[in-house]
Amino acid sequence: MGRKHQGNVGFIGLGTMGREMARNLLEAGFTVHVFDVVPAAIDALVALGATAADSPAGAARDADIAITMLPDTPQVEDVVLGPAGFLANPPRGRLVVDMSTISPVAVQKMAATLQAAGIQLLDAPVSGGPVGAKNATLSIMAGGEAEAFSRARPFFEAMGTTIHHVGASGAGQAVKLCNQLICGINIQAICEALALGRALGVELGQLRQVLLGGSAASWMLDKLGPAMIAGDDSAGFRIDLMLKDLRLVQEQALALSVPLPGTALVTSQYLDARAHGEGGNGNQALFRVYDRMANQPRSSSDA
Repeated sequence: MGRKHQGNVGFIGLGTMGREMARNLLEAGFTVHVFDVVPAAIDALVALGATAADSPAGAARDADIAITMLPDTPQVEDVVLGPAGFLANPPRGRLVVDMSTISPVAVQKMAATLQAAGIQLLDAPVSGGPVGAKNATLSIMAGGEAEAFSRARPFFEAMGTTIHHVGASGAGQAVKLCNQLICGINIQAICEALALGRALGVELGQLRQVLLGGSAASWMLDKLGPAMIAGDDSAGFRIDLMLKDLRLVQEQALALSVPLPGTALVTSQYLDARAHGEGGNGNQALFRVYDRMANQPRSSSDA
């Protein structure tokens, strides 16, 4: 991780992404106080050198920066604005960074409320999935004041390699929603290509390798393609979380009268996946929607 850093971090939200991000902050030399609603998640980070807290405010009390990595807008609003949150109990450094994927409008409202109390808020969602979180290679897109971004950058550098200040409050979330739109439709395109290749009798592993060598190559085809072909539904980034992100995309599009027909279609397929019990499985399980539509369950020869 390079040179060791000094600084105190309060980290709230230790799920699949958050636990790895907090671990990388620890490995970079930062002091990290952690909180999660799941006690076992706290214990796992304490075993790596973190300090346990009994509330979000407790994690952030002595922090130069308080970071949240939570499932959706309501959880972030509760941690930021609730009675045990940062508005009522400001972190020492008066800097809050939300790295979740939530509503840009909600971010702007929270930022204004915190600013009135002398607290800065950055929205800094991430891309790169669990692999990027584990390897500290996340892409981080931050919205908010430039001075706050400069203060947060050393902490970001412990978690990611592509770090950009993309504009005012809410801009980070706006860029992340555009990212998720592309990811969702890309996964759908890969599913369709594999479904067609299978119907044509092409060996799917070879199909993927050939596509990776040309203009159809993508991160999703590289990372999720093997799991699609093998029928591996293990959760990395879950169907339910992508569906939440696509919901946020469509909320913003509707509010701004921006037609997104491709997003609408892939959202309906994610809903189909959840209706068939796939919500807790990884994104690659979207391929099963195509299994059902084509009535062609995969065989071991596809792998």
